[in-house]
Amino acid sequence: MPGLYRYMEYQQLFTDQLKRLKDEGTYRYFLEVNKSAQHFPRFTYQDEQGNSQQAINWCSNDYLGLSSEESLISRLGFVAHRSGTGSGGTRNISGTTNYHKELEHTLADWHRKEGALLFNGAYQANVTTLQTLGRQLPGLVFFSDERNHASIIEGIRGCRNEKKIFAHNDMEQLEELLQQVPVDQPKLIVFESVYSMSGTIAPVKDIIALARKYQALTYVDEVHAVGLYGKTGAGIFEQEDVQSSVDMVNGTLSKAIGVFGGYIAASSLLIDFIRSFGRGFIFTTSLPPAICAAANTSIQLIQREENRRRQFFSNVQHLRQSLTENGVDFKPNPSHITIIPVAGAEQCRGLARQLLEKQGIYLQPINYPTVPIGEECLRVICTARHLPKHIHHLAWSLKKLLHGDYQTDRQEFPSFALTTGDGEGQD
Repeated sequence: MPGLYRYMEYQQLFTDQLKRLKDEGTYRYFLEVNKSAQHFPRFTYQDEQGNSQQAINWCSNDYLGLSSEESLISRLGFVAHRSGTGSGGTRNISGTTNYHKELEHTLADWHRKEGALLFNGAYQANVTTLQTLGRQLPGLVFFSDERNHASIIEGIRGCRNEKKIFAHNDMEQLEELLQQVPVDQPKLIVFESVYSMSGTIAPVKDIIALARKYQALTYVDEVHAVGLYGKTGAGIFEQEDVQSSVDMVNGTLSKAIGVFGGYIAASSLLIDFIRSFGRGFIFTTSLPPAICAAANTSIQLIQREENRRRQFFSNVQHLRQSLTENGVDFKPNPSHITIIPVAGAEQCRGLARQLLEKQGIYLQPINYPTVPIGEECLRVICTARHLPKHIHHLAWSLKKLLHGDYQTDRQEFPSFALTTGDGEGQD
């Protein structure tokens, strides 16, 4: 039975590849989180014995806690009741509603651009935009930071254009590479403003200066900055007062904004170009109208209420101070992302497991291919809704486990981070 034999061969190939991941310690395990809008960042889950447990989420990108904001939930529910749960089509067919256009107008104004274009995710926005530019601009050369996100790498790889990779935030090497390409040849510098796996921030003014000098277009991924930095939360480019200098901005509605989706903002000509040629946009059902309405409400709230962002950054500083006081090493950086190095994939995964099982702290291990081998870490994400007791418990617990106290029973650790009170309510 040759057909059955071939099928078994395929099954063995899949099994072997998965076993390799498990042997290397890079296999990804999912924790089924029972998220509570009322009690975030506290949640419940079932352990391996089927018992209900509580934990504090320290790896959510819901930076401002807006996914649990009552006004957003109410807006989403109201529009869903009026317009339905889905758009029913691509933007070209029937998926362009007044809610889509209103949100795109808000995004364009926020980034000081003429237009914006919605996607179902920032990953899709990156891949579609970069591939479209590469395929439609003859001879376009990409200049990409070596630490760029997987979506950027995938977008550049998918159009087979020449690419030149420069060392992370290395402006000298970037200029050397730009000098290798004729001045009249199309060029695009692609980078992130805040790098999520290192917490570093790009030297945006230097990049803009080089782009002008060598007549290159610029494309920045601001997904980890949107909603947080700048006077109105528009990102690093607003903070540095150079919004008008960048050609294309990629952002997300799924992190600080607390909803779902992605977008680009640029000149009206560039937006029309991607809208007209981008296959990942043309052939994809649009975001539900209710999602667009909730995202629009969230952005307006971020623009109006600076206190939430102040609380967020205050919590980040409190976290780092507490880690320092407890002797927990982390990588200093100018952003909100706190990286705790843990050498080795197995050690990193083991520490994360101990934190969850013994202390009720949920941190995902960051391993290859998300970071290079040897740079395994725990990435701690503080939100505006973490309380001082959560921060103290995390720092104290990390101190205990990083000092090798892996056998301590959960009840020996302070339980204050898992109790009710301080305005959290009851489960």
